[in-house]
Amino acid sequence: MTTPAEAPADCQLCPRLVTYRNANRASIPEGFNGAVASFGDEAAQLAVVGLAPGRMGANRTGRPFTGDGAGVLLYSTLLKTGFATGTYDARPDDDVRLVDCMITNAVRCAPPGNKPETSEESACRPFLTARLAALPRLKVIVTLGDVSRRNVLKALGLKASAGLPGHGTEFQAGPYVVLNSYHCSRLNTNTGRLTPAMFEAVFRRARAIISG
Repeated sequence: MTTPAEAPADCQLCPRLVTYRNANRASIPEGFNGAVASFGDEAAQLAVVGLAPGRMGANRTGRPFTGDGAGVLLYSTLLKTGFATGTYDARPDDDVRLVDCMITNAVRCAPPGNKPETSEESACRPFLTARLAALPRLKVIVTLGDVSRRNVLKALGLKASAGLPGHGTEFQAGPYVVLNSYHCSRLNTNTGRLTPAMFEAVFRRARAIISG
């Protein structure tokens, strides 16, 4: 049976994440509280791969990187570099549309403490493999953080050590160019580990590669 590109919203593969989801349904009854589907353009040449939905971000809103601090920087950068149109309003019903870009996560369900376990990454990886394979025009993958980088490489059938870690690294992974960035989390931006200019440079590099 072929793995679909998206996990079912009530995915049962990871018991710990299901338990956490049920707890969130009690504490955030108005939230999405499920496996969050990818968002974007099915003809995308750029894929942005995060780690996992945040409890009060995508887990609550049902759209990747929507509703928390990380999303503010990501969507503003995509808008600035031409990979999105509209106005980001931290809601899944705002008018943001991605252009030539798809956003997804290595793990589709929110994990406790924003930290998925290795077994959960492995269980969810077939969805990531299928998501990337379902983008026929894909050229560039931006990974947000080292866990994302490792999962993308494994999803492509490569060793996790096949590409260098660290912000701004660039390497070939099968038919794709991978650009690695620090995660756009509030922690990284508040501490200055990642600045808007550093983040924007990664996406401008992606644009340059796509444009040839």
